[in-house]
Amino acid sequence: MHVFRALGGFCVIAMVGVAVLASAPPRSTLAQGVALPGTWTKKHLLPQGRSEVGVGTVNGKMYVLGGTAFDRFDAPLNEEYDPATDSWHERAQLPHGMNHIGTAGLNGKIYAIGGFGTIIHVGAHDLVFEYDPEKDSWRQRASLSSPRGSVGVAVVDGKIHAIGGRGLDKITVTTHEVYDPATDKWTPAAPLPVARDHIGVVVVDGKIHVIGGRTKEPFDNTNYHDIYDPATDKWTAGPPLPTARSAGAAVYYHGLIIYAGGECNKGKPYDTNEAFDPKTGKWMELAPLPGARHGFGGAVIGDTAYFPAGWTGGKFCPDNPTDELWAFNLK
Repeated sequence: MHVFRALGGFCVIAMVGVAVLASAPPRSTLAQGVALPGTWTKKHLLPQGRSEVGVGTVNGKMYVLGGTAFDRFDAPLNEEYDPATDSWHERAQLPHGMNHIGTAGLNGKIYAIGGFGTIIHVGAHDLVFEYDPEKDSWRQRASLSSPRGSVGVAVVDGKIHAIGGRGLDKITVTTHEVYDPATDKWTPAAPLPVARDHIGVVVVDGKIHVIGGRTKEPFDNTNYHDIYDPATDKWTAGPPLPTARSAGAAVYYHGLIIYAGGECNKGKPYDTNEAFDPKTGKWMELAPLPGARHGFGGAVIGDTAYFPAGWTGGKFCPDNPTDELWAFNLK
């Protein structure tokens, strides 16, 4: 079976489970010696280094969930960062330790969706938990339709979209379902055009942008940029990510979709930081991460984008979990 896709004027021909990418357009460049836009500032370190975390925000605070830490793959950690005081606080731990958690903030609550319960990409589960910061407590909610980790998550119109991911058999999926917290139910939606996980997911003007990701292994990276419209339940293709990557961190900041870091660049993670302007339909380069990393997350609070944790990499991509928190600003 073949699938033909047009990506912003560039064509992709894919067989099931295999992605063959046409060359992406060259990213915009600045004159030699001219600094790229944006500045990075190192913030207070996490209580411990970890990676493959879930990151969400609510009430002006950032929550970093689960991941790999303490020489275990199923850390149940829930750590809250307060940017007003640049400080971390331990909160009630997850009921079920996991890595590669889909995370979202909605209605004053944090949601932890799916994940892997053991070694990376193994032991996918369908569990969904809701955290109440005021009560510092968790409760279990309706499960996903099937076990999967590394799920892309987005919030639109008071509902949570869980997109893609990798199942018990370690196979990536196109599954897309929508959770309504008012009814505690999941309903199916139009599937992702190409199965993948480790995607970047950002909401702009009520539409969901799904960027990059991988079809199988860390080197099976894609430059796909798919846009979902909940009003029509349809996907369209957007301008491709200039540098094909997976496991980076994506946020919507200052009118731009920022995709930072990712894997794998000849066995090491990327420090690449690229931004998409939805108004012009063009990608641009921003100031690179101070240190290359993947398996981390991003969140925007006020006028700052925050990027905690991740693998800093070594000879092979998964290596050296970091306790660093970096803040990015565009002036």
